[in-house]
Amino acid sequence: MKLRVCKWSNSLALRFPQEFVCRAGLKAGDTVQASLATDGTLTIRTEPWDRRAFSEELAKARDSMQLSDSVMEELHSSARY
Repeated sequence: MKLRVCKWSNSLALRFPQEFVCRAGLKAGDTVQASLATDGTLTIRTEPWDRRAFSEELAKARDSMQLSDSVMEELHSSARY
């Protein structure tokens, strides 16, 4: 795929076609990692999943949720056998 390097303020930018972005699973605001090999090869990869950051985010969400009565206990108490 050929991409054009465009000027964006004081930087340069690459614009990817929407189909490519969808296939790569990218969205606006995502972080990617770029590396340059000695032969000039440019590699762009999606940033690896950060398990620790996800765990911290999950703990914050869990702490903000209120616990309620158990639905299973309610079902069992009204069950007819």
